[in-house]
Amino acid sequence: MSVPRGMLEGMVSVDLKTTYRDLYRAPRDPVLVTVPARPYLMVDGAGDPNTAPAYREAVTSLYPLAYALRAAIKDATGTGYAVMPLEGLWWADEVERFRELPRSAWRWTMMISLPDDVAQVDAVEVVARTTTARDLPAAVRLEQFGDGEAVQVLHVGPYTEEAPAVDALHAFVTSSGRSLAGRHHEIYLSDPRRTAPERLRTIIRQPVAPG
Repeated sequence: MSVPRGMLEGMVSVDLKTTYRDLYRAPRDPVLVTVPARPYLMVDGAGDPNTAPAYREAVTSLYPLAYALRAAIKDATGTGYAVMPLEGLWWADEVERFRELPRSAWRWTMMISLPDDVAQVDAVEVVARTTTARDLPAAVRLEQFGDGEAVQVLHVGPYTEEAPAVDALHAFVTSSGRSLAGRHHEIYLSDPRRTAPERLRTIIRQPVAPG
């Protein structure tokens, strides 16, 4: 079916990673950023992300909903955009021992950022309808989330080799007279299915509080 020329002319495509440039780009040395609350699709779980079925179900559920909302937003506003990268918040019940604990003890929230235009559609209805139609396995919610004041750094390489970047980030937090606050946040800029491990790009972000 052909699309009327006027409709094509009215459509706009935006790059959300450019719109929110400071939040989706980071240097190799830690920097301070302020991250305001924005709309997200979010799903909670626990366990080793490499082996836990709950993690696989979470990611399997997030993407169909993100694409369904993109279609609804484009229909309502004429604005198209690329679905944003996967993000994760990571913690453990024993926060101070997080890096020593086995991955099976990890807790996480996986999420995908949405444009502010999501307010122009009935997002709750889209999520409910798509969840039922696709028989999605995980319970995904819509929520506003922001880190507030945070320090972030770019890690290039395998996820298992993030420790030096995390150590540099923590050292920066201490030297700036601040303290760690909130949950360890990662933004996965690369698709691990298509990118060699040594070229994976991950933003590591840590909310902070005055020391």
